Amino acid sequence: MELEKLRGQVIVSCQALENEPLYSSFIMSKMALAAKEGGAAGIRANSVADITAIKQEVDLPVIGLIKRDYSDSAVYITPTIREVEELLTTSAEIVALDATKQERPNREQLPDLLAQIQEAGRLAMADVSTLEEAVAADKMGFDLVSTTLAGYTAYSRKTETPDFELLAEIIQQVKAPVIMEGHTDQPEQVTKALELGSFAVVVGSIITRPQVITQKYVAAAKKFQAE
Repeated sequence: MELEKLRGQVIVSCQALENEPLYSSFIMSKMALAAKEGGAAGIRANSVADITAIKQEVDLPVIGLIKRDYSDSAVYITPTIREVEELLTTSAEIVALDATKQERPNREQLPDLLAQIQEAGRLAMADVSTLEEAVAADKMGFDLVSTTLAGYTAYSRKTETPDFELLAEIIQQVKAPVIMEGHTDQPEQVTKALELGSFAVVVGSIITRPQVITQKYVAAAKKFQAE
């Protein structure tokens, strides 16, 4: 794919887990269609079923991943060779995977997963949580680096909003295109990220998770009621 198509653009994450009301490949495909009609340049999607349904609905590039829990590891975004192999059966142009320093299930090694993705002619995106991990992923040869896991690992800095300080540090120190993802819920945050030099921005829950959006408005009502 031409990566330049994503430069300066918004990518919408269309995901719903089994315990969520909108869990359905059909619904996610319609979410992707709505995102396209809104001007999104790409889609981030979880599972072979969702990716397949989305690809049948829109012609946008897809960042594919599989979330799967393993008892011997905290890594859950495309954690093993098994998930990579499954994703390679889809037409997702980019494969995203946890590129943190956490030990992977079965003690699998990140370079092995990266090699498998790139040998199949796909691009690999490193989901990281710290500057150290971003630099390591860049040196390893990842095609893209994303701040997806910032604040979600036990050792990374916790913030309520996008970690722009981390984003700026990563942009300054890696050669690969850097994507901002995580905690983005205001349009001006997208503008700020691009001003800092972010290649693109992934926006998820505030667009595709109605329950999360509703909670924000309910919290505002409760604040008034408490006054």
